[in-house]
Amino acid sequence: MAAAMTMCAAVAVLLVLTSTMAAAAGDGDGDGGGFDYKKALHSGLLYFEAQRSGHLPYNQRVRWRGHSGLADGLQQGVDLVGGYYDAGDNVKFGLPMAFTMTMLSWAAAEFWDEIAAAGERRHVLEAIKWGTDYLVKAHTAADELWAEVGDGDTDHYCWQRPEDMTTSRQAYKVDRDNPGSDVAGETAAALAAASIVFRRSNPRYSRLLLRHAEQLFDFGDRYRGKYDSSIGEVRAYYASVSGYGDELLWAALWLHRATGRRGYLDYAVAMADELGGVGWAVTEFSWDVKYAGLQILAAKVLMDGGDHPAAHAATLEQYRSKAEHYLCACLGKNAAAGDNVNRTAGGMLFVRRWNNMQYVTNAAFLLTVYSRYLRDSGGDTIRCSGGAMATGDELAAMARAQADYVLGDNPAGVSYMVGYGRRFPRRVHHRGASMVSHRADGRFVGCVQGYDRWFRRGGANPNVVAGAIVGGPDDRDRFRDSRDNYMQTEACTYNTAPMVGVFAHLHAQKMAARTANNNADRSMIKRVD
Repeated sequence: MAAAMTMCAAVAVLLVLTSTMAAAAGDGDGDGGGFDYKKALHSGLLYFEAQRSGHLPYNQRVRWRGHSGLADGLQQGVDLVGGYYDAGDNVKFGLPMAFTMTMLSWAAAEFWDEIAAAGERRHVLEAIKWGTDYLVKAHTAADELWAEVGDGDTDHYCWQRPEDMTTSRQAYKVDRDNPGSDVAGETAAALAAASIVFRRSNPRYSRLLLRHAEQLFDFGDRYRGKYDSSIGEVRAYYASVSGYGDELLWAALWLHRATGRRGYLDYAVAMADELGGVGWAVTEFSWDVKYAGLQILAAKVLMDGGDHPAAHAATLEQYRSKAEHYLCACLGKNAAAGDNVNRTAGGMLFVRRWNNMQYVTNAAFLLTVYSRYLRDSGGDTIRCSGGAMATGDELAAMARAQADYVLGDNPAGVSYMVGYGRRFPRRVHHRGASMVSHRADGRFVGCVQGYDRWFRRGGANPNVVAGAIVGGPDDRDRFRDSRDNYMQTEACTYNTAPMVGVFAHLHAQKMAARTANNNADRSMIKRVD
């Protein structure tokens, strides 16, 4: 009887534990949260297939898309077919495309095991290679890089599927006489980062990427200038406000990581002041402003220990200080309020109204990787301005809070990743998604016809652009799901790219916590027996 009562008590304890864990999971806490990070990772990688330009492969999973841009570069006598459309339009902008590939490659390099364990190894490689194949094509000579295909002005006058587009496919380049150190530097960073990812699976391709990366870095450094001064057409869409200093340092540090050559680290140290690497203390990280990311790369060199000359230590420490300023800004722990990132009542980091979600997802990624760097280096804390301290666990918790906000843990209860959860944006500002698929109806849709028939209709988009992360809510957590509300409902490739790493990491954590809980449950039963 006593033994039976003991067993009943044990079962009761287990039932309480199980119900507590289930309740916690429903709140987004407990063993890894109520969110399906594996599904979010899967959807994020699927999104890149919806953004493909060019001749689509036989294994294309997004079936509502078709071939497009098959004559890109023809007028200029070069092959510029392929690559990605940046957002809901049909233009290929080189700077944000390259940044997307850098972040996707960083995610793959940093969280390779987690991505592989989630079954997405092949898909992440395909997503990166689709972009880097194009970037290699666009680098047609040592000192020549094609930085844009299509014209933003004429494209925005039309609402057409990419399969139907009749807008200009004029291509624009930077070269010795018309420099673009920023786009050359970012493309070098993307190819260097991708070379790390392909080193084992495709060493020949990895070497090809690295060769182009080195040439592009030399080109950008030798012939300096902002690309939007050489290509006026890009200025209204992707102007290089931060200049080119951050991209050159970013590229040098990625080349150092990819090659191990001291010369690239020497450059990052020698040029730290001139190019702003240790001068800028920033509160945002984006396709334009790379300082926080490169400062974290430099900090990692210092944290790794003896992989640098002693003479570099002081400058690397300055880089680290600036990196931690950004991380503290995300936590709201810097002494001056103006040195911190604003946060909405619902907890979202808020930088600006137009596509704020890009700053959220990039912050989540940098917080995640730095918490890992701290752990791997045996450290646990960072110092914020004014003397406050923050732990690696705090960084990781903030990263997860931002990821959960994206997936629906927000005042509106809306997932800002399209296709995830029960409530998500249905009227995404996206030409291809908002119109009937060419596979379902192959009749040509004209420029104005697209606006009249599809853009202005009030219903949901006929195609779900799964995995796209839209611009998101305003500073009061308000969101209006309307196709003409492009500040909030347009999605961009660089919104989703960093979350590939974050979702892979969070899924791995969730699985590890679940295993630990199962082991604890079995241990408890054994003790009762």
